[in-house]
This record gives sequence, C-alpha cells and structure tokens, in this order.
Amino acid sequence: MILRLALVGGLLGAFAVPATAAATATADEEGAHRVFELRDDRIYESSGLVDLGAVMATVNDSGDSSRVFLLDPESGETVGVTDFHTEVTDVEALAPAGPNEVYVGDIGDNDRDRDEVTVHRVEVGRGQRDVEPVSFRLAYPDGPHDAESLFADRAGRLHLITKSFGGGTVYRAPKRLQSDRVNVLEPVGRVRGYATDAALLPDGRHLLVRSLQQASVYTMPDLTHVGSFALPWQRQGEGISVGPDGRIRISTEGAGTPVYEVELPEAVARTMRNPQAPTASASPAAVDPPGGVGVEDDGKADQDTTWLAWLAAGVFAAAALGLVVATRRKSG
Repeated sequence: MILRLALVGGLLGAFAVPATAAATATADEEGAHRVFELRDDRIYESSGLVDLGAVMATVNDSGDSSRVFLLDPESGETVGVTDFHTEVTDVEALAPAGPNEVYVGDIGDNDRDRDEVTVHRVEVGRGQRDVEPVSFRLAYPDGPHDAESLFADRAGRLHLITKSFGGGTVYRAPKRLQSDRVNVLEPVGRVRGYATDAALLPDGRHLLVRSLQQASVYTMPDLTHVGSFALPWQRQGEGISVGPDGRIRISTEGAGTPVYEVELPEAVARTMRNPQAPTASASPAAVDPPGGVGVEDDGKADQDTTWLAWLAAGVFAAAALGLVVATRRKSG
C-alpha cells in the first residue's frame, strides 16, 4: 500500500506543479501593467476590445442588447454608449472600421448551428447615441464555425478567425461587402492556439492573435508565425486591442475586471524586423511552440498550456483518489 501511495503522490506531484506554474507565471510580469478596471456595472462580460486612440470601445458577450461602450483610455470611465438597435445572437468581437466607427462581430456559434453570422458597421461617439448600422451577413463555405476574433487588414478587408483548441482558421470576407445578400468567406490560413481575439499591428504587415493566456504574431497576408509571448493571467482572456500608436491592451470577462497594457517583447519585435530569423518565443513565462525556441513553424497549431495542465492534474487526481479508495477497500 505504501508503494501505491507513493506512486499516487508522484503522479499528483508531476502534474500539479506544472498546473500551478502555468497559473502563476503569467501574473503581472515585467512589461505589463494594469491600466484601469471596468467599473461600469453595465460592462459585465467584456468580450471585444478596440483602441481608437482618444477612446476605447468594448461590447458585452451574448445576452446583452446591441450596444457599444466607449471608455476613457486612461481611467476606464464610460464616456459614451451607442445603441444600434439590432437583434443580435452572440456578439463576440470588435474591429476598427474608421476614425469613429467599429465593426461589431455577432459571430459566436458555440453549438455550430448558425448558417450565417453578421457583422455590423456602427458609428460610435461620446454620450448616449442611437444609430442605424450597416449590417453584413457572412457564411462559411464549409459549414458553421464558432469564432471570437475579427480584424480588418490594412486595405480594410474583414477577416474572421475560428476558435478551437487545435488552432483556428482565418477566413477572409469579399473585398466589397454587400448588405443585401450573404457574403461567402474564404479560408486563407491557420493560426495557433484557442483564438479569442485579434488585432492588426500599426505597420499593417503583422497580425496579433490572442488566446487564453498568450499572444502570437503573424505576418500578413501569408500568416507566417513570427513569435509568441505570455500574457498576464486573466480568468478568461477575451479581448486584445492595438492603438494607433501601437499600445497593446487586453481585457477579460467579468464585472470590475482589469485591463492591462503589455509590451511587445524585444525577442518577438526583433524577429519581426528580421524576417529571416527563426520564430521566437519570449520571456518571461513564454509558451514555446512545440520543439522549443527556434523551431520552424510546421503548420501545426499549439495550444495554451494552462488549461492542459489543469486538465491533466484533474484527471490524475481523480485516478489517484480512485486508486486510494480501491486500496483501502482491499486492505479492509
């Protein structure tokens, strides 16, 4: 019995330590600081984030009405609410559409039963506003997908990224969106991780994609992986934005949750400047691609390690408990 208990302890130790490390290593690292908290009680499930410079925009996840909140970028105070009075199903993302406009992505589909999703172009501003959006229906060529990431390239062309633990597919919308018909998307590449948001970097040649606990940079339009880096720990990492000046901010669901500003690590920035360099993963608390730093991208999507570690710990804890119970019954 002692040998069995020792084996159980070894299994629990082997898997509980990575889970703890994954959960704590990403909390308030160097290069990240808390900017403000979402104190407006109406913002209880922030799912998308856009930085327009003078203001920031966010939306709630499914269950809210069709509205966009504008925030002061320094304090987080709500300075405007725009109602666009349209029935929505599952709003999950935002993307900049112009100096005073955003794309609102009603693109969530957890059950994968929506034949088409919708993106609304909404004019936003300070104060209380009521506007009529321009709405575009989109459909995947290969059936329904769940998605939480929306971005526009430097030509203004919309893209969606599907959400899956095995990585996401990037779909591109037609160059000219039509509001009176369904616009069929086309797949153009793959990204790593469980994509929950995306934003174009100011150079227009690189894309930033966040997953639950990390962010990855890709070249545009060919989507070559440049590098990945860990984000400050958040309960359910949802939003990422890039301002006109290049500042990167991230948000999460939940009332009163913090918005962090993070720096693009030098290791990743250096690889962006030198396309011939191998792909980079940056410290601190970097989540390396399979094979480690410097391995060429093999096209396979890696996953956030946090949820995998906790899942492994839970599985082995349950197995260990079952083994202990069985042992005691036999010995009794």
